[in-house]
Amino acid sequence: MLFRSLTATNVITRDPETGIQNMGTYRAALKAPDRLVVRMATRVGGAGGYQHYLKHQKRGDKWMPCAIVLGCPPYVAFMGPQKLPIGVDELDVAGGLAGAPIQIVKAKTVDLMVPAEAEIVIEGLIDTEYVEPEAPFGESHGHVALEEFNMPMKITAITHRAKPVIPSYISQVAPSESSVIKRVAYEPLFLAHLRDALGVRGVKRVQLHEPLTGLLRVTIITIEKGTPRTEIWRALYGAAYFKGDCSKICIAVNDDIDADNADTLLWAMAYRMNPVEDVQTLAHRGQGHGPKRESDHEEDSTLLMDATMKGGMPPLALPKKEYMERARVIWEKLGLPALRPQSPWFGYSLGDWMPQWDAAAKRAVEGNYLENGRISATQQQKGLKPETKFRPD
Repeated sequence: MLFRSLTATNVITRDPETGIQNMGTYRAALKAPDRLVVRMATRVGGAGGYQHYLKHQKRGDKWMPCAIVLGCPPYVAFMGPQKLPIGVDELDVAGGLAGAPIQIVKAKTVDLMVPAEAEIVIEGLIDTEYVEPEAPFGESHGHVALEEFNMPMKITAITHRAKPVIPSYISQVAPSESSVIKRVAYEPLFLAHLRDALGVRGVKRVQLHEPLTGLLRVTIITIEKGTPRTEIWRALYGAAYFKGDCSKICIAVNDDIDADNADTLLWAMAYRMNPVEDVQTLAHRGQGHGPKRESDHEEDSTLLMDATMKGGMPPLALPKKEYMERARVIWEKLGLPALRPQSPWFGYSLGDWMPQWDAAAKRAVEGNYLENGRISATQQQKGLKPETKFRPD
């Protein structure tokens, strides 16, 4: 950063037409004792405060009143990074979460209501005519946001507690404080959209990939086994179109896949997906939150992948859970270094398995493997190509 920036902000503006306030978390660079430069996302699905900025411009207003709140009750701070429908006041929702209205007071120099229990409130006027360079700044998408023009704000008042505490988010490469706060709310919103709003059957969970991608690029939908293919694709399309700045890549998997483990995701994509039949791309998507690409337009595209099982598959090639747990007990009795099992850590059925093979495995564990050889000798056939499929009666 070339300038100190405020990161754990709750930036409040008001819709000049409806009077409804918006509160968002936007960074603000300290430029002078009486001037900040505020960055509000202009992309589709971006900052609600930017929509107010556009309305003030259209009305011919030179200034947009603004209040930057630093340090406030947890329910209020939690709502700052969230994305609510335009026209919904985050302070109202914070009161709902708290179970009681949030105490608010009128700002000193601008016509805005601010949390009464704030540590610091910076009041001012955002210039709707001029813009000023701001950044570089380490961003949650894993890249540095390079210098660009953003909104200068003339400070008109600062109020604070006697000994205020200035909070800050470490919000660069995810996972970060801000991405963890967002994920708690974003994932249930996606799940409710697919299950309740669209009525998609078989959806068990929605997870937004967090490390490096910062929640907004990769969406994983966990689908119940046996769900019709049409429902799987309704879920993929529904997630892709839910938020304009999320879900560039949407992947459907079954519930044996740990969506937080990239290795298991790649395993599902490698063995449960036929790219010709199970992959689709959608054109005309906004770039969303990320480094600006050197192109003449702001369009991106969407990748949808069905990495669910299309039928029964052989079991995972690890010992069953009972054997792995027994081995763990022995390991711990020997005083060996602590184990931290990661999914998958034991074998399980994926639908294509015969009880005769369980019996053969039991005989082998008991040392009676020669009996398995005697049985297979009685099943010899001629005239078949090696690797021909065999299922015992």
